Amino acid sequence: MELRSGTQGRITRLRRGCKRAEPPNANMRRDVSKVLRPLPVETNDEEELMEEGDCFSTGFHKRDSLHPAMFFKTPRYSLIREVGRGSYGVVYEAIARRSGARVAVKKLRCDAPEKVELALAEFWALASLEKKHENVVQLEECVLQRNEMAQKMSHGNKRNKQYLRLVETSLKGERILGYPEEPCYLWFVMEFCDGGDLNQYILSRRPDPRTNRIFMKQMTSAVAFLHKNNIVHRDLKPDNILISQKSGSPVIKVSDFGLSKVCAGLSCMENEGDNQVNKNMVNINKFWLSSACGSDFYMAPEVWEGHYTAKADIFALGIIIWAMIERITFIDAESKRELLGTYVRQGTEIVPVGEALLENPKMVLNIPQKSRSIMSEGVKRLLQDMLAVNPQDRPDASQLEVRMDQVTCAA
Repeated sequence: MELRSGTQGRITRLRRGCKRAEPPNANMRRDVSKVLRPLPVETNDEEELMEEGDCFSTGFHKRDSLHPAMFFKTPRYSLIREVGRGSYGVVYEAIARRSGARVAVKKLRCDAPEKVELALAEFWALASLEKKHENVVQLEECVLQRNEMAQKMSHGNKRNKQYLRLVETSLKGERILGYPEEPCYLWFVMEFCDGGDLNQYILSRRPDPRTNRIFMKQMTSAVAFLHKNNIVHRDLKPDNILISQKSGSPVIKVSDFGLSKVCAGLSCMENEGDNQVNKNMVNINKFWLSSACGSDFYMAPEVWEGHYTAKADIFALGIIIWAMIERITFIDAESKRELLGTYVRQGTEIVPVGEALLENPKMVLNIPQKSRSIMSEGVKRLLQDMLAVNPQDRPDASQLEVRMDQVTCAA
């Protein structure tokens, strides 16, 4: 691992690429099929197919121009500008024509099994949420486009042939023979977050203990909500934590569910008042996962080994909170961005905390790192528990939410 000196005494670490889930093999297919949580099926008959132009239009020039058919009809969304681009897709700021609301539109090209797997993982996770949460980005709708036609996605709809082809591609990990090779896209329409990501928001402002406490509670609440709904995020990092300021105050929004896993269990009916509710029985902290995926600075020791549970999200959250409070950063050599992230120094190298703990489980983390830290004793003890080598020694998300309320109120 090569290092270069960053400006102002910071460390630049040449990026190891973020680990992504491997394409599913034969042994994984049965596991994947278990997490296809059945949802209410929306009617999606052939007559509901829309021309692509009914959905999106653009008034600007960009690198991957949209089909000319988009100009022929009044669209539901007008794309204003490109706000982000990665190897798996593009994100635009857009306007919903009917309501005038600003939305984010993520366009993912499904031209390879690994891209299909990431796109479907995000759709399954967000579509499985029957309730909304203030600190989890909200999915308005998902549209599947092939050629000039577009169709609203609904999970579990066996009449939507294009959707079933995507599922088959993901499960088999290979292109489906016999189908034309026309470009296929998934368009995710989500709430727009105007405050950037956690890196940008925190590092562009003076340290504010009150904002730190608010963000700590909101991030914890989001993870507790996801785990309660059987979703393991698996890629929690500052890049994937967005900030909305439309209410006048900053509000955390956990986003990017491309590596998430919906952990389904046995269904049973339970009484809630006068109603019977279908409950999905699974202890998410005993649901074992094996794909080593995530971003290395935030990965728990057991993720590096490829045998972990939802407690890996607790570890990642601990790294984020620790870095946010003490403003511990590194310069990403690829993007040249300053990023929040905690690490361990080993000679001239900086090593992710999870990797260092895997190599030396008896290592004692220096929390806080800075001698003049504003970190309280309660937060210090909580972070030590969140970053425990043994996941069984970490609090689960529900326990963490209770303890986080206590330490932030006492601060």
